[in-house]
Amino acid sequence: MPTDLLLAIDQGTTSSRAIAFNRHAEIVAVAQAEFPQIYPEAGWVEHDPEDIWRTTLETARAAVEKAESGGGRIAAIGVANQRETTIVWDRKTGEPIHNAIVWQDRRTADECQRLKALGLEDVIADRTGLVLDPYFSATKLSWILDRVAGARARADKGELAFGTIDTFLIWRLTGGAVHATDATNASRTSLYNIRTSAWDEELLEIFRAPRAVLPEVKDSADDYGQTHPSIFGRPIPVLGVAGDQQAAAVGQACFRPGDIKSTYGTGCFVLAHTGEALVRSRNRLLTTIAARIAGRTTYALEGSIFIAGAAVQWLRDGLKLIKSASETEALAQSIKDTGGVYLVPAFVGLGAPHWAPGARAAIYGLTRASGSAELARAALECVAYQTADLLEAIAHDGAAPKALRVDGGMTANGWLMQFLADMLSLPVERPKIMETTALGAAFLAGLKAGVYSSTDDVAKIWARAARFEPKMTAAERDPLIAGWKTAVRRTLS
Repeated sequence: MPTDLLLAIDQGTTSSRAIAFNRHAEIVAVAQAEFPQIYPEAGWVEHDPEDIWRTTLETARAAVEKAESGGGRIAAIGVANQRETTIVWDRKTGEPIHNAIVWQDRRTADECQRLKALGLEDVIADRTGLVLDPYFSATKLSWILDRVAGARARADKGELAFGTIDTFLIWRLTGGAVHATDATNASRTSLYNIRTSAWDEELLEIFRAPRAVLPEVKDSADDYGQTHPSIFGRPIPVLGVAGDQQAAAVGQACFRPGDIKSTYGTGCFVLAHTGEALVRSRNRLLTTIAARIAGRTTYALEGSIFIAGAAVQWLRDGLKLIKSASETEALAQSIKDTGGVYLVPAFVGLGAPHWAPGARAAIYGLTRASGSAELARAALECVAYQTADLLEAIAHDGAAPKALRVDGGMTANGWLMQFLADMLSLPVERPKIMETTALGAAFLAGLKAGVYSSTDDVAKIWARAARFEPKMTAAERDPLIAGWKTAVRRTLS
């Protein structure tokens, strides 16, 4: 076993994972732990930051112990994280002053509407590449400072620290020595100017965000300090950080303009690389930082779907129609079609390209013949339809891909991947290494540690396991897409 191993901390929406890779991107050790979701009110989603830290610490320690028991040694750590999720904590004690407000949370929808009414959406979009939506961190930060007694005054005095999950984990891993984030995560806050690569004073004023709480912004492959000796028994450098979707793009070796990946987890996130060109979308997609490596910033167009795998979780946990997500593939294959049933999964609003936080989920086309198979298939199909909406918007913005690289838990469903290829009329490529988010964090750490000499070195490691070619004719596909668009229009109205 090679002695230089890379530990990736992959802190997600429903679980924390730690994976140790060797330099050939082979998995040496893996550990995972789920944690509770908190729903204080309809449309609100929170996490206990201590649950996040506990599961991160447990899984990281377990992965390190297993990896190093075989003779290897962790050379560096990379962190990938659920983006936009917001935490504020006490700088002296490290204790959060409120639960983390999760990226899915919609509690600040009214505040976003207020800012839109003031005519501020264009200036925010021009500087951040983002739309005005509760999805992003700025209004979450302001909500916490306004609702927790004394928090705003303490923030102004510099007593509090703000961060997305990566920042909180770095703070805890380094024993409070480092308060930093990377450019990809900063670009998701609505406070960071992606043109000037700096926190923006006017944006801070618009969102009433005190500069004193903000972290330092570093490259995605950079020195984030060393872990406190009490964590792993010795210091280990933290050398890579990226938001989960940008990390997945790195793990999929999407480094060139035109490269595009889609990750299917709780939600679905499509990133289309545009190189060093900052492309402003004309179709309500996001412009975001893809990575900043060696001081060079690259950009991407992104479409964010809030509900993908979560629709299947709803069938399992909410309706009790299935016992495991894997059952949906056989159910979908058991019928020739849904019989006209469409699920529009707006459980927490609709993301790109609609950006309708007030929309709510709906099922259309039910008959007495509709059963669990039709609902299961509709839950899978809606993932492909939403992706088709995104790629249509991306194509209109001038970034039409030649193939789509996919990753995430749902891609194990071969039926869904074939249906996706059919709806996109585009080849869908599934990689050999499915843990692309963790792998991207490991690659970033490895680039800074010198394990890899360049992104070209990283790209050589990527390998395809399966390719799904579109088989449907336009005559078969177009009525399905038309039915979906009708269902979405009804939902939005």
